[in-house]
Amino acid sequence: MIAVIDYGAGNTKSVTNVLDELKVEYIVTSREIDINKSKKIIFPGVGEASFAIRKLHLNNLFTLLRITKKPLLGICLGMQLLADETEEGNTTCLGIIPTICKKFENESLKIPQMGWNKVKVIKENPLFEDIGNDSYFYFANSYYMPMNEFTTASSNYGIDFTASIQKDNFFGVQFHPEKSGEAGIKLLKNFIEKC
Repeated sequence: MIAVIDYGAGNTKSVTNVLDELKVEYIVTSREIDINKSKKIIFPGVGEASFAIRKLHLNNLFTLLRITKKPLLGICLGMQLLADETEEGNTTCLGIIPTICKKFENESLKIPQMGWNKVKVIKENPLFEDIGNDSYFYFANSYYMPMNEFTTASSNYGIDFTASIQKDNFFGVQFHPEKSGEAGIKLLKNFIEKC
């Protein structure tokens, strides 16, 4: 069973629609007991970082997520919250990836980035198995994770930035696979079957 974390900042409905399509057993939850019973964790996110971290603390999930050994997939804000910090609300995050998420500052670009963007795989990764390099995925973000040693794929919006990460059992994607058509469905299927 997969635990889809509901912490008041998640885009849970569109994620569970894909899980329904894939006929995967899941539970949408903010309860520690459900997460402990699950085999894998999906940590979706839409919204503001400091609010999301407060909700994780209120639900006693902050430490649980930091120390879990289960495969965890952070989506969008869920990936950014794996960093040490984010400039959004000057928020201390989960501290899995040693970096600070930053705000896009290119005045010639629309912020937030909204829409389809090409993703370049730069390290072999089970998430992207059988997905063509330079495939397009759907992004919606004002903040980004800089390129770092755990970056497995990049994208470009004025600058190169991290599109996906992996550190041990922690995976993350800046884009929304649940809104990214066939490539996104395949990526979620890869997480379920190969991670």
